[in-house]
Amino acid sequence: MEITDKAANLAHETFDKVASTTNRAAEALGEKGEQLITIEQHMMKNCRGYVRDHPLTSLGITAAVGFVLGRLLIRR
Repeated sequence: MEITDKAANLAHETFDKVASTTNRAAEALGEKGEQLITIEQHMMKNCRGYVRDHPLTSLGITAAVGFVLGRLLIRR
């Protein structure tokens, strides 16, 4: 029975280590996700400001990008 108890204790310790590592990884991913959301919101705010300040230029850029994407997609 002593070997069984040692194996069970080792299994519990290993499980605890894996759970701890998983929790740390989830926390790190959560923090990175929040940072990405913040960056995306900042970029969208900048983009809206540019479109508001330069509407004709924004329209021209949009048309050019649409034209290029249309050409690329038609070729496929």
